[in-house]
Amino acid sequence: MPTAKVYNMSGQITGEVELSDAIFGIEPNNQAIFASVKNYLGNQRQGTQSALTRGEVSGGGKKPYRQKGTGSARQGSTRTPHYYHGGVAFAPKPRSYRSSINKKVRRLAIISALSQKAIDNAVIVVDGLELNEIKTKSFKAFLDAAGITGKALVVTPEVNENIIKSARNIPGIQTTIASILSAYDVVNANTFIVDKAALAKLEEVYA
Repeated sequence: MPTAKVYNMSGQITGEVELSDAIFGIEPNNQAIFASVKNYLGNQRQGTQSALTRGEVSGGGKKPYRQKGTGSARQGSTRTPHYYHGGVAFAPKPRSYRSSINKKVRRLAIISALSQKAIDNAVIVVDGLELNEIKTKSFKAFLDAAGITGKALVVTPEVNENIIKSARNIPGIQTTIASILSAYDVVNANTFIVDKAALAKLEEVYA
C-alpha cells in the first residue's frame, strides 16, 4: 500500500499515512492520461483563428500582364498565395476543437495520474490545511518550510476561500477541490498537496 508523509501548517513532518490502493496504487495507464489531457487542452481552445484565402482578399481581379511574351511565368491574379498581399494557402478558419471521452477513461486517467504521483513520492498530505486569514505570505511560508518548489496542485475537501485567495498569487500554485479533479492538473503539477480530510473524499468519488 502506498504511503505519504503528513505535514502540519508549520511545514513539519508529523507522521505518515497509508494511501488508498484504489486511488494511488494502480498501474498507471499512460494511454488514458494522454487521451484525457488531449481532451482537456482541446476543449480549452477557442478555435477563432482565421485568415483570408485568395478568393477573400480584395483586389486581384485584373490579369497583371499578358499571358505570353514577357519571359515570366503566366499569372492570372496578384492575390495568389506567393504574391505580397496575396491570400493564404489552406487558410485556417474558425472551428471547434471540442471532443469527448468516456467517463470511465476520464476516471482511469485521474487515478492513473494520482498513482504516478505516489510512485514519484510527490504526494504530500497536510493535516488541517487551513489559514485563519487570506494571506499569501503565510501560505508561501508553509510551502518554503515543507520544501515545496515549482508547480503544485493544492486539493481541499470543499471550497476554502482563505486557501484559494492566499495561493492564487503564487506562481505555479493551483487549487481545486477533491470532487472536480482534472488529470491535466495532476500531471501538470510537480507536487500533489492534499488536505488529509480530502483523502476520504477522493476515495468516495474515484474509487
